[in-house]
Amino acid sequence: MSGTLYIVPTPIGHLDDITLRALKVLRQVACVAAEDTRSAQHLLRHHGIETPTVSYFDGNEAKRSAELIDRLLAGDDWALISEAGTPLISDPGHRLVARAIAEQIRVEVLPGANAALTALVGSGLDVEAFHFFGFLPRPKGDRQFLLGQVAQLSGSLIFYEAPTRTAATLDDLVTVLGAARRACVARELTKIYEEYRRGTLADLARSAHQTPPRGEVTIVVSGASETPAAVVDLETEVKRRLAAGERPNQIAAALAIIAGVPRRQIYQLAIALKERPRSIP
Repeated sequence: MSGTLYIVPTPIGHLDDITLRALKVLRQVACVAAEDTRSAQHLLRHHGIETPTVSYFDGNEAKRSAELIDRLLAGDDWALISEAGTPLISDPGHRLVARAIAEQIRVEVLPGANAALTALVGSGLDVEAFHFFGFLPRPKGDRQFLLGQVAQLSGSLIFYEAPTRTAATLDDLVTVLGAARRACVARELTKIYEEYRRGTLADLARSAHQTPPRGEVTIVVSGASETPAAVVDLETEVKRRLAAGERPNQIAAALAIIAGVPRRQIYQLAIALKERPRSIP
């Protein structure tokens, strides 16, 4: 019989935020596949666990998955953990789980810590419906395009972000979703310097520029149903974005949904405004 693949959530900060069942599994498995072996060994030592670890991260996921599947088929039990939180959520592991299921290997998923849900509950925003998007794209145009696609969703929106990009992301959220949307920036969750900043997107963007956040950041934004629909002066907004250096296709992608206007129409407007000769004083 094949072994069992255990998906084990680990603390997102405080090392004691782990279940008794998770500790039992980590003691009993043959090995722990970890996104970061150093942080994994720190956690295991804290709880007196001597199970060996091997690395499992984006760079070696394909090769390591094949090795782990062979070990599982041979009868070994393995645990998969990420650096923090629940594996597969904005972390590697999907390839391994999919292959294990295809090979009819038993997969057991343990409940546990998760930054997105922790931030959502602490945000004070709607928890009845929510949408999780992980990390937004780094390029500004791609980021605004995605935000434009989700602008009219009614549930709370949850994003992960690096502290160095938080201010820029909040600026884009203001641009695409509107300055008045209620939101929360949660950082260093469960750690000594845990902080929830709550307010409008405009308030939070201003705060992030004045005092850049440190540590891991989760942003929660209220859904479209909680705020009035944005009223967009399309020509003025297109001019502003052109002046800021955005390309017509980026402008069209970002404004199509929030303005309720076909993307092609906005693109043609942007081209026309870009090519319009400036008046001579």
